[in-house]
Amino acid sequence: MPDTRPRRTFAVISHPDAGKSTLTEALALHARVITEAGAVHGKGDRRATVSDWMAMEKARGISITSAALQFVYRDHVINLVDTPGHSDFSEDTYRVLSAVDSAVMLVDAGKGLEPQTLKLFKVCALRGIPVMTVINKWDRPGLSALELMDLIQEKIRLRPTPLTWPVGEAGDFRGVLDRRTGEFVKYTRTAGGATRAPERRMAPDEVEPADALAWATAVEEHELLELDEADHDQDRFLAGETTPVMFASALQNFGVAQLLDLLLDIAPDPSPTEGVDGSVRKVEDDFSAFVFKVQSGMNNAHRDRLAYARVVSGTFERGMVVTHAGSGRPFATKFAQSVFGRDTAAVESAEPGDIIGFVNAQALRVGDTVYVGDPIEYPPVPSFAPEHFVTASAGDIGRYKQFRRGIEQLDQEGVVQVLRSDLRGDQNPVLAAVGPMQFEVVEDRMTNEFNSPIRFSRLDYQVARRTDAAGAAALAGKRGVEVLERSDGTRLALFVDQWRAQVTARDNPDIMLEALPAGGS
Repeated sequence: MPDTRPRRTFAVISHPDAGKSTLTEALALHARVITEAGAVHGKGDRRATVSDWMAMEKARGISITSAALQFVYRDHVINLVDTPGHSDFSEDTYRVLSAVDSAVMLVDAGKGLEPQTLKLFKVCALRGIPVMTVINKWDRPGLSALELMDLIQEKIRLRPTPLTWPVGEAGDFRGVLDRRTGEFVKYTRTAGGATRAPERRMAPDEVEPADALAWATAVEEHELLELDEADHDQDRFLAGETTPVMFASALQNFGVAQLLDLLLDIAPDPSPTEGVDGSVRKVEDDFSAFVFKVQSGMNNAHRDRLAYARVVSGTFERGMVVTHAGSGRPFATKFAQSVFGRDTAAVESAEPGDIIGFVNAQALRVGDTVYVGDPIEYPPVPSFAPEHFVTASAGDIGRYKQFRRGIEQLDQEGVVQVLRSDLRGDQNPVLAAVGPMQFEVVEDRMTNEFNSPIRFSRLDYQVARRTDAAGAAALAGKRGVEVLERSDGTRLALFVDQWRAQVTARDNPDIMLEALPAGGS
């Protein structure tokens, strides 16, 4: 029987080090799907977070690749995706945002709205994704709550509508005032924040003397918000005019339960989705899904390759034969999986909003659509404009087969863009990246996962423009430009700098030179 429980599918976005992975772990802890939270840096005896499983992630304490977690809370199925915060991995984050219905924007209480947070918010705005805001790290000194509200309204042009308000200034977190009920939710610390933080709800007349002054300040500021009409309105939130705000400390597990409840109460359900031809697939129509991520190397015991797909419509049943929209070819889905970080388990069925993994489906790439019944193809996920370029070669010529297989796999995953030309040949492909840290991921995975050390030689190109066959022919031999072909068939003209690209476009108005979406620094 179909699982008719409501779905909530959302991503956590923020600037690096704002606490995304810690919040992801805390949400899983409060949903009781894990018993003890890890720490981002894995200090002492504490584990690395469930969502950060790559060796580089554990070593650096940052998210390098997105990770999906599915669990049940209050009879809802939650599909949560933790995203990389570093701008070098913004393509991965963008792909994730194509697969969710809402986003939680995490803001560091001490730093306010940082550049990468603003970039990711703009992506949400362009895609029409409603955004909930969590002011994190309230257990540390930081800006005042009212100052943060002003920053949100000023920088992202959304009206903040706090649903909770902190009791105690930043660095002295006693609990929150629940603005919907008027209650004081008091928190109690646990050892290292590794387990659920006890919380106690009390009426205003039950507030203890030790918290009386902080409570009075919170009540006064709550009344100011009421006078300013900063109250939640569901229609305005879904229309992208407001952002509900909550205060929390993910590391201490304060405010996490309220966030989970908020997601269930106000986050949107899966909705109809438009295809590239303008047709609309309703959630109750035949099964369809699109691939937003491909990942290998999750299981060291054997070579695996998992294509993450968002179910858009209909009920998925394991073993059903689906059609690949790009090729028109059918394939069976016998080895479908549900995902929880690095761990997977066989899934028998899935509903719209769920994220499932197709194991070793070699034909599937990022942006592909699969369907049953009437044909549908969803818009492809655009690739960002690369700004860093290197040539790659096998560090050990005796392992060239492993080198070639590894480059092909990382290309399919979208870890980097792989460019080739007849002039350069297949042994020295050009790797193009939004940020230089992507090359570090390539080096690490080629060495440790594919057992093929890799050498890089830096290229001086800085700008990429999309061109066509005629443009490639016209640009051949011109100084300061080289045309290569990406694996999806796109031709990219690479220029040594912005000036050269502008001069070439000005002097050759008939040549196609289109800018790609910007995603880097």
